[in-house]
Amino acid sequence: MKRLLAIAMVVTLLSSVFMGCAKTNDETTKPGTDITATTAPANEDKVFRIAYIARAQADSFAAWLANAVIQEAAKYPNVKLDVFDGQASDDTENSLIENAITNKYDAIIVQPNNGEAQRPYVEKAVAAGIVTITTNARISGIEGASSVDADPYAQAAVNATAAIDQIPQGANVVVLLGPPGNFHADQREQSWQKEFFDKRPDVKIVGKEIANWNKDEAMNYMETWVQANDKIDAIIAMNDNMAAGALEVVKDDPKFANILAYGVDGTAEACLLIKDGKMTSTSLQSAYDLATSLLTTANKLLTGEETQIDIDIDCPLITKDNVDQYIEMHKLSGAIK
Repeated sequence: MKRLLAIAMVVTLLSSVFMGCAKTNDETTKPGTDITATTAPANEDKVFRIAYIARAQADSFAAWLANAVIQEAAKYPNVKLDVFDGQASDDTENSLIENAITNKYDAIIVQPNNGEAQRPYVEKAVAAGIVTITTNARISGIEGASSVDADPYAQAAVNATAAIDQIPQGANVVVLLGPPGNFHADQREQSWQKEFFDKRPDVKIVGKEIANWNKDEAMNYMETWVQANDKIDAIIAMNDNMAAGALEVVKDDPKFANILAYGVDGTAEACLLIKDGKMTSTSLQSAYDLATSLLTTANKLLTGEETQIDIDIDCPLITKDNVDQYIEMHKLSGAIK
């Protein structure tokens, strides 16, 4: 899911993105480019221009969410949506926010790379009178900004609670963290600490690293850990992408045939791993629900129905007992063939 399914236009330079000069392109998005989904019939009295600034298209969840936002925007004839790739870079993302302000978008939706780094730029957008929404993760405490998110503490807690009875006594575990300063990364780590590690002092952490939501980084750390440890009983990852990367390293090693693995997001890949018995559980952070709420929220704010909205979506636990319904969800969306 590294590529958006509904790509309409790709623009080669940021300057031309905001000037509206675009060309058709089937290739993977290049740095600084824009992916534009437009649904705006000419007979509409008012068409609202929305800039959606994604954290990074290389991140499987961020790509899923951007894709879902494009699909949802297609249901709104009064919306023209432009999607931009922040490339997991604070500088890039902040520049994209500034450009969206300069080019007077009616609304800006920001999926932060690092909330505190994006905070002053989101504040600039609000000060410019632009409808501003933060999502996955929200940046709290900005007067005049709205948010659509999920509760990251609860997302981790549903896994941690289950893990208390699943991870064996005296277990060795490894922990894969998201980027420091990211609200979801920090809250999920705190949740695992309070809801699991504080209650299971017998469990030993034999490896703990920041893998920045990234599968390749998780694989690199896992390769080091399996060389140093004959026994690893569980992988505790703050998202599915990192859990999947760690599992890839041990998939053919009989020493780790019974390893447990936990994640967050409920991606298509994670659901298939759970179905195959390779991953233990994840909690759903539905990009579809986020996208639906984002467009509903944006429409209400843009049309003046409401002035500020802050909402959370649910985070059900996905296990082998209920994974089929989530696989079906991904099939209906086209994420699983």
